[in-house]
Formats: sequence, structure tokens, C-alpha cells
Amino acid sequence: MKRLVISLLAIMPMAFMLSTAEAKPNKQKVVLYVYLHCQDCCDKIMKNIPFDKDLNRGVKDIEFDMEAQTVTVTYDANKTDVPALQKAFAKIGKPATTHKPEHNQHEEHHHHHH
Repeated sequence: MKRLVISLLAIMPMAFMLSTAEAKPNKQKVVLYVYLHCQDCCDKIMKNIPFDKDLNRGVKDIEFDMEAQTVTVTYDANKTDVPALQKAFAKIGKPATTHKPEHNQHEEHHHHHH
């Protein structure tokens, strides 16, 4: 029996994936660049992002890196996607980009006001 099951999987990976997609979360990880000013920023994200209605509770895990100014979100791709995550971040005033910003806009503004 065992051998038969294995050969079936080899022949029909697609059919197999479709049948399990519902049951198993399709966990994806995305690194978002977010301006993390202080611990409060992290708390704000933690309090809002996982509970955002538009994300269908698709957020599984959030890791912060204040030094790199990144937020790594582990999410269920069956329930949500990166644009939806970015929208949720923007909603709480923390725009998130998927690539490193060229320069920090916050810094820029202050220099030109002399």
C-alpha cells in the first residue's frame, strides 16, 4: 500500500495540493520595511494588524527588527496577501514597502526647512 501512495503523489502533485489547500494554511513570509520609531510603533502594529478584518485573521506571526526597520509577517496566503497587508499597515499610519526605501523620508523633510 505504502508504495502505491507515494507513486500516486508523484503523478498528481497538483490534485493533491488542491485537496489539502483548504485544510492547511499556506504559510508565507514577507519582510516589510516599516518606519519603526519606538516600541509603541511595534505595539500599535501588534494590536491592529492581526485583527484587521480585511486580513481574515490571516496573520500568523509578526517579528520586528527595529535596527533594520523591518517587520516580518508570517501570513496564511489562502486568507490574505501582501497588498492587503500593506493596506492594513497604511490604515494605522505605518506605510509598509516590500523593498528597502532608498532614503528615510523622515530625515529628508527636516533638513530642507532651514
